[in-house]
Amino acid sequence: MTDPDGLADILPPERRQQARGHDKPRAAILAQLAERRLPGAILLHGPQGIGKATFAFELAAAILTATGDEEGHRVEEQVAALSHPNLFLLRRRLKDSKGYYTVIRVEDVRELRDSLHHTRGRAGHRVAIIDSIDDCNASAANALLKTLEEPPADTIFLLVSHRPGQLLPTIKSRCHNVALRPVDDEAVRGVLLDHDPGLGQVELDRAIALAGGRPRRAFETLALEPESALGALQAWLANPAQHPAGVMLQLADALGADTQSTELTFAREMLDDWMADEARNAAMQSHNRRRLASANELWDKAHALFADADSINLDMKQTLVAIFDAIRKHVATTVSTEPQ
Repeated sequence: MTDPDGLADILPPERRQQARGHDKPRAAILAQLAERRLPGAILLHGPQGIGKATFAFELAAAILTATGDEEGHRVEEQVAALSHPNLFLLRRRLKDSKGYYTVIRVEDVRELRDSLHHTRGRAGHRVAIIDSIDDCNASAANALLKTLEEPPADTIFLLVSHRPGQLLPTIKSRCHNVALRPVDDEAVRGVLLDHDPGLGQVELDRAIALAGGRPRRAFETLALEPESALGALQAWLANPAQHPAGVMLQLADALGADTQSTELTFAREMLDDWMADEARNAAMQSHNRRRLASANELWDKAHALFADADSINLDMKQTLVAIFDAIRKHVATTVSTEPQ
């Protein structure tokens, strides 16, 4: 099954099976596996593009090896080919020659459930990967919940989620929650060099700088033109209050020209990350409640502006100008005036 969210010319997660970084959660889960006390369902959640699906397939190979009767290298080969009889994968299905369904459907979940109740194809546990559970529509999510409530024997569910806050609380309560975080720059560098050992230092440094700990974003950076406006956006976000207003207009013109571009999607993720980091930093400073209130207001305003632009096709350039201006005012009135 092809990965509906895959990037061109980049190996899908089942073929990598080596999630760089995430050492602590890996060690904890493998310790549980060694002690034969692995939970029946594990929710791997965190920002998109940090290697959660790759981590899920790495764990799947480890579980199938530890509980089965084949050597690890053979199991890894079968996992890479999605041919291991005890491995099950639920993703958005191919709809036709033009693309995939936009959601995981209830019939897809029922098919998985029925397959899991058949006699297993080989000794050992079965592993079902849901990549990602965020793609389940309401009916599919409810059907999956019933399966988690009455799971088949010796079956481990690995659920991948980029947005755990939007999941059914009853699903989260049935899972052992494992939070994965963006990885360090050396891990991103390792992922890039695994893909292409011949990458030049300039390309590597640029991709790592823009990745923000997300290997997927680093790969997306490699596909962008070197003169992309993302570098300018990164420089502006480093100190928004210190740049002249004209820089905001230039950024908005460059990024908002094509609402379907990878560059704009990338820029929106960068803005999301910056605002989330700002809210976290403000929350850690109990003396400055004004900064936290302003950061939360900024988050709400920016997402409302993007939602309006998306739903009623407003001018994206003007939307970006409004968001940049709100960020600048937030920094000028709160961050730059903090007590030292």
